[in-house]
Amino acid sequence: MVDGDLPDRMQAAAFDEFGGPEVITLRKLPIPQVADDEVLIKVWSAGVGVWDAYERQGVLVPEGSALPIVPGSDGAGTVIAAGGKVSSLAVGDLVYVSASTRPKGGFYAEYAAVKAEYAAKVPDGVPPEHAGAMPTDALTALAGLDTLSLSAGAWLLIFGASGGQGHLAVQLAKRQGLNVVAVASGADGVALVTRLGADVSLDGHGDMTDVLARIRDAAPGGVNGILAMAGGATLDRLTETLAEDGVVAFAHGVQPEPQERPGVMVRAYDGESSPRQLQRLNELVEAGPFVVHVAETFPLGKVRDAHKRLQTSYAGKLLLTVA
Repeated sequence: MVDGDLPDRMQAAAFDEFGGPEVITLRKLPIPQVADDEVLIKVWSAGVGVWDAYERQGVLVPEGSALPIVPGSDGAGTVIAAGGKVSSLAVGDLVYVSASTRPKGGFYAEYAAVKAEYAAKVPDGVPPEHAGAMPTDALTALAGLDTLSLSAGAWLLIFGASGGQGHLAVQLAKRQGLNVVAVASGADGVALVTRLGADVSLDGHGDMTDVLARIRDAAPGGVNGILAMAGGATLDRLTETLAEDGVVAFAHGVQPEPQERPGVMVRAYDGESSPRQLQRLNELVEAGPFVVHVAETFPLGKVRDAHKRLQTSYAGKLLLTVA
């Protein structure tokens, strides 16, 4: 089922070799064909994440990909064609997608074909223009919360709380009834997580003795879990605030990886894009106002600048606008 006539080719940002941001160029490529279990999406926007840089470098290349490769694990847009076996989505639906497996190319393009199971309707409360920046980080944050499996009323510390995954984790954790200590980056990061509902907002670049004291004042019995969006010496100090049997959870890719030691249990996790997780995410998002904080937006033609920006510090997410 197709909505109207499609051109033969589309504008896309792609690369023919692995390397730095300079390998990505704009070119005209064929619009991907849709299989029975896929949808074709007219892309509005695409999130820009570190995993896209890894793909560009040849570290995380989707299975089945062939050069030239169009990167982009997550995005949002309108369904314009649906395969014969697709019943969950229809032409005209506004959807967001997280797809690490996408042999036909990613979202740095005017059109993208992905399995329908990786897509969901954009939930109420998320501005459509920001939806493309949300999927992968939000699903990863949800997986982190699932890994910790804390009960309502427990204390959760989020390290890296003003980042792409972190600022979404703050909001999802509050919806699950958790008390949140958000350790952010700089004054802007602290202001962001405070606005998003963190119970305690702290600057991870501040005096660590004061930071630890404030955490202990808020949670005298210790925090029940830590979601670590970064590793290193600061995280090691923060683990001193863990309650007995407390757990540190981190997404695969965090470097240096947190290490177990006496009194500190460590668990790694990955985001999961599936109909069940997408439904759960939408239900949590729609429970109240939800912010996808976009630090900077780039047109598709400035994709190299977006990848260079990935190497700097910023709060929230980076976004490519395509449509």
